[in-house]
Amino acid sequence: QVQLVESGGGLVQAGGSLTLSCVASGSVRGVVLMGWYRQAPGKERELVARIDQGGTDPNYADFAKGRFTISRDSAKNAVHLQMNSLNSEDTASYYCWARSLWNNAYWGQGTQVTVSS
Repeated sequence: QVQLVESGGGLVQAGGSLTLSCVASGSVRGVVLMGWYRQAPGKERELVARIDQGGTDPNYADFAKGRFTISRDSAKNAVHLQMNSLNSEDTASYYCWARSLWNNAYWGQGTQVTVSS
């Protein structure tokens, strides 16, 4: 089992920035991908960004390209999401996600990001 704990959400004005962090614990040796999803009220959960174990192959949703940066600290079993130029459409609960070698998916409890206009 892998446990994921997020931090860094909060309230920010439009145009501002936030950094989300997630630390994994437990059976972390089997984790090959980590990333972030988000879910706004009334909408389906969607991928924001994900990154491989080496931190060299990030993938972004179209809405995140150019504004968000995902990074991975393998030594600390952590993944970070730097979010810039936030707008009201970015308001959502953000969930840390990890996938193991055996295709098991793990989720954090989520952290709320609210962008005020």
